Amino acid sequence: MKAELSGSEARRIALAAQGFNARRHQGRVDATRLRRGIGRLGLLQIDSVNVLVRAHYLPLFSRLGSYDRTLLDAVVAARPKRFFEYWGHEASLLPVDAQPLLRWRMARALRGQGVWRQLEPFATDRRSEADALLARIEREGPLAASDVAGTRASQGMWVWSAAKHALEWLFWAGLVASTHRRGSFERVYDLPERVLPRAVLLRPTPSGVEARRALIARAARALGVATAHDLRDYYRIGPADARLPIEQLVEEGTLVPVRVQGWQHQAYLHKDARPGRDRGGAALVSPFDPLVWHRPRAERLFGFRYRLEIYTPAHKREHGYYVLPFLLDGALVARVDLKADRKRGALTVQRVHLEPCAPSSTAERLLQELRTMAAWLGLSRLAIAPAASREGWPAVLDVEAEEGDCASGRVSPPNRP
Repeated sequence: MKAELSGSEARRIALAAQGFNARRHQGRVDATRLRRGIGRLGLLQIDSVNVLVRAHYLPLFSRLGSYDRTLLDAVVAARPKRFFEYWGHEASLLPVDAQPLLRWRMARALRGQGVWRQLEPFATDRRSEADALLARIEREGPLAASDVAGTRASQGMWVWSAAKHALEWLFWAGLVASTHRRGSFERVYDLPERVLPRAVLLRPTPSGVEARRALIARAARALGVATAHDLRDYYRIGPADARLPIEQLVEEGTLVPVRVQGWQHQAYLHKDARPGRDRGGAALVSPFDPLVWHRPRAERLFGFRYRLEIYTPAHKREHGYYVLPFLLDGALVARVDLKADRKRGALTVQRVHLEPCAPSSTAERLLQELRTMAAWLGLSRLAIAPAASREGWPAVLDVEAEEGDCASGRVSPPNRP
């Protein structure tokens, strides 16, 4: 293998590893293709924001095109379970064979380590409260926080009751598992033996180093080429925990150290990684997609500075509330703030920003992709918000954007109307 890669080669390898070089083949997207898609990525991040569509639906749409979202629901819910929810890269849907690889994280949570500060007391001083809820689940079956008598599950997204905190600690510690989420996106908990396949629960528990080595190997396969920080971020593994597993993966030949031109840090190439044959294609990419969720990597690969501005005050946002990067022929060339207006049956384009080097075909290709997304979401039309109109979107097909290489590694400026 080459000891040095150009930035272009690294991008092609990363896109191929992420499944963007073989997307949207002819034919129906069936359950097998959905399962393979999740398996290739290793996980789908879950997020409660629903201004467009729940985050875990988007990565498969970006790679496969339109598919039946209820089919993904059925794939996730099917018994025996092939996928389960746990803390992977944040809250995630993961292949069920990853459960033994995450028991070290559960064991730490059981001791009150590696969890949110508000959950720590349930491992010690308030353990009896958590045990009482666990006993109730054992007796009565699946339980959500809102089912607990005399408590209010939530007074807002992050204002949780004591019962919710206790249940979340039990979940983090692996003492309960998520059986499903309700329509309100509320997690429902049950005993692991009533949720997960017995064969998985009976698998031996690997040592922490072995488990993290396997997780980092999965991350490397999904990323293609990556720095140690990229590899650690995929499954949220700390620097000290990742050092030895990375060394072992290099020693066994799974990871090959390489230098990538323009990258400041050591890179590692997965032994099976290959550059894609075709960088063509267009895709709208979720803020929670593994292609861009580690913002330093997106900047390194594509010269694309990207920040999620959901929690930024509206008057301080540069690009919008829920902004999706637009991938075109191997480069990130635009960003679009989108909202699904379900009452009006419209996909609303709130704002559009083209990158300085976006090719002249960007607007037309983006419009095609927006129409495809609207149809996939069951929305009958596109609506242009006033802010997007002021930015010239209705005449966007006539815009002659500056030509250039968006993937040159040059970081895009913060604003480009």
